[in-house]
Amino acid sequence: MVSVAQANQREFTVKPLFAEPYFVTNIADAISPKQVAFIKALKMHENQVNHISDELYLFRRPEMASVAEAVRAALDTFAREVMGISQKLEVTQSWALRNPPGVGMHGHTHSNSVVSGSLYYAPMPDPPGNMIFERYNGYRQLEFAVDQARTNIYNTTRNAVVPKQGDLVLFSSAVHHYVEPNPGKVDRHSIAFNTFVRGTIGNFRDVSELEV
Repeated sequence: MVSVAQANQREFTVKPLFAEPYFVTNIADAISPKQVAFIKALKMHENQVNHISDELYLFRRPEMASVAEAVRAALDTFAREVMGISQKLEVTQSWALRNPPGVGMHGHTHSNSVVSGSLYYAPMPDPPGNMIFERYNGYRQLEFAVDQARTNIYNTTRNAVVPKQGDLVLFSSAVHHYVEPNPGKVDRHSIAFNTFVRGTIGNFRDVSELEV
């Protein structure tokens, strides 16, 4: 008969079943000081706790052409290399955000969007105020406390992204996320945006085809 001690010594494997990616590239070379000044000068208003620009289609502005092109190229790479699709990801709305010292951003997801992004176009506070991604965004009937000494990619409930100037972060719009309070002494600046697919999805013969 096998003892408990022997059973606990049996070999086992753990393999990933699914993964939720986020994508980071740096496009600082596409952002000029003039553009940084232009974005910072946009009219802003309160957005629960932080501030959001009145301009909600920022990448359509001619002043933002080089930035919009760099974002478009990153989205093409994400669609092709990460999602493995032939359709394009096209930016829909885009807006500037400002978090003063001590201010973060509430938890949220992005509706009517496939992939969302954050662009850190200006110098960041030190430390920068992390973006936190959470596994869960709704009611859970059962909640288990994970032993912190055994936290891993399979049981963690949240992960942090530490941004730096010029970083462009792309992620699924369905992932719940928030921004930690700005721990620095200067404002934390970023641009956020949404996307949707452009092209034909579905299958003609399966009568599921949709041109978007």
